[in-house]
Amino acid sequence: MSRKFTVLSAGPALLVQDLGRTGYLAFGVTRGGAADIFALHEAAALLGQDPNLAAIEMTGMGGSFKSDIDTVIALTGAEMTAEIDGARLMWNASHALPAGATLKIGGAQKGTYGYLSVAGGFDVPLTMGARSSHLTAGIGAALQAGQTLPLKASKSTRAGYFITPEPRLDGGEVRVIASIQTGQFAPETLDRFGQTAFTRDARGNRQGVRMASDGEGFFTDGGLSIVSEVITEGDIQITGDGAPYVLMCECQTTGGYPRIGTVIACDLPRVAQAAAGAPLRFRFITPDDAREAELAARKTLKALPGKTQPLVRDPHDIDDLLSYQLVSGVISATSDP
Repeated sequence: MSRKFTVLSAGPALLVQDLGRTGYLAFGVTRGGAADIFALHEAAALLGQDPNLAAIEMTGMGGSFKSDIDTVIALTGAEMTAEIDGARLMWNASHALPAGATLKIGGAQKGTYGYLSVAGGFDVPLTMGARSSHLTAGIGAALQAGQTLPLKASKSTRAGYFITPEPRLDGGEVRVIASIQTGQFAPETLDRFGQTAFTRDARGNRQGVRMASDGEGFFTDGGLSIVSEVITEGDIQITGDGAPYVLMCECQTTGGYPRIGTVIACDLPRVAQAAAGAPLRFRFITPDDAREAELAARKTLKALPGKTQPLVRDPHDIDDLLSYQLVSGVISATSDP
């Protein structure tokens, strides 16, 4: 039996992504993978499967799709319009996708990266231990109209569930720890950096996101004479014009710009999902606080399967049914209304 998922039409940046690949920094390949890994964990909770299964990442806009078999999908990450054969779909939820039905996903209404996951995941070839695309490393390519993706076998029937996502689509506070060059910035510059109201610049992609702000840039003495060295996802480089760039999942592995700090891993999805113009503010925390934040984030992800709820609740399963006002106003069968 054919188990294919067809791309009928494609937005400008549809990529197959999983949680990425590790262990290849020495070869010039960063993690890559989903820009918002929380979204893959939320989809896995909805579908009852491994969060590392390959999904389709949609930047700003989706496309239209169909499956050769009956399957179940989950829609997570940036909120986009979606429908199956004209019937509107709820985001952050799982839905049955009948064979031959047309799934249409439109533009992002909130956030930047939306995710289309399927039961069993997309069975594209493994490259260096992952199925994720990494365009800067020459791995994979953007999906095109007419392309088909094989589907893995799955017995998942978890359609009709929703989950309340971790809030991260509107910008907000981003926690930062000191980096190698943080001490080279004057204390007043670091204070101003922490007090500045930034917005996400339109210049940004899976390699890095530029931060825009009013006022002068952020400079350090000797910033242009730093020897190129290892850098990592989350580092905040200060370029020659004084603007901060947050390095993202497809960043380079070495660089010579001074780093004013490093965004902790669990806050990177907030930076990734911030749409152009979204407000962002950076707050320095201690390594111990960062460790606690990361542990808390891991516990949150682990608990996601227990937070899914059915879209339509069965009264038999509602423990507090009597607390609901099921009938309103009518209390007499004989009085004239």
